[in-house]
Amino acid sequence: MKILIVGPSWVGDSVISQSLFKKIFSIHQEICIDVLAPEWTIDIYQRMKEINHAYKNPFNHGEIKIGDRMAFGNSIRVEEYDQAIVLPNSLKSALIPFFAKIPLRTGWRGEMRYALINDMRILDKSMYPRMVDRFVALALEESAQLPSNTPFPSLSVDKENLDSLREEFEIDTSLPIICLCPGAEFGPAKRWPTDYYAVVANEYLKKNWQVILLGSANDLSIGDEIALQIKEQSGFLNLIGETKLKDAVDILSSSSLVLTNDSGLMHIAASVDVPLVALYGPTSPEFTPPLSNKVKVIKKNEGFSILRTGDLEDGYYQGFKDIKPKEVLATLFKFES
Repeated sequence: MKILIVGPSWVGDSVISQSLFKKIFSIHQEICIDVLAPEWTIDIYQRMKEINHAYKNPFNHGEIKIGDRMAFGNSIRVEEYDQAIVLPNSLKSALIPFFAKIPLRTGWRGEMRYALINDMRILDKSMYPRMVDRFVALALEESAQLPSNTPFPSLSVDKENLDSLREEFEIDTSLPIICLCPGAEFGPAKRWPTDYYAVVANEYLKKNWQVILLGSANDLSIGDEIALQIKEQSGFLNLIGETKLKDAVDILSSSSLVLTNDSGLMHIAASVDVPLVALYGPTSPEFTPPLSNKVKVIKKNEGFSILRTGDLEDGYYQGFKDIKPKEVLATLFKFES
């Protein structure tokens, strides 16, 4: 059996989707899974042993381009997929499987795509409250109960690449490492304040740990803000914007502790099974928790907010400001005992 997965746009959701792939493999004896995904998530799928091939989705966010999507769908008909599972809820995400004439096209009811999805599921949020539940449910019969042991993501680590990164960035393997992931999409509203991160960094540098900042090029200013507040530069590495996503997988796998906001790197850290403290503000750990048994979540405010702008003058969210460095440090220290 051959299945094409249309993957989500976000890095964190892409990591979570591995639980679906693992469930599919537990059901079918012989299976081949390919993924159609945005370019920025390809590194993630290449670290999943369940994936045979990851196609780069050539269309930018918001682009319809019906003719081009039809041509792309026609080009992959030769693969003779038996099923497509469409994880996004948009109409355009269902077009390529339709044009590829994949006979069974599974997905949740979304943007008026009744002619495109012929195995349409209607979401019962009480039955499938988490994102991972909604992904895994698409491997099951409609309205089926979820398994009691939903498999966690587990991205593969490239040890040769890790050794190269250690040499390139002079990572000291004799010291314990704490990775700080201070970035997040949508600006300060989803981020713990940089001066709070600096407090944690300085505390671990005093303890003779190596402190590594990780993030994308979009987070460069955040890394600079933290770096300006570092008292002891020895042992401090600001690698924000210096690594690819696959490099972050390997570096995170080698760390002793990780501190992160709710972000794609949070889900990557969970998938490589390292001790992790995850900080939540307006988003919800009930909906998209880090899937690991080595996680401690800190959240001060109740519920979930769709707002992506902070409620304070400096752009931050009060729920994040209320998480003080002293509490975070105490939580991190528990992993050391």
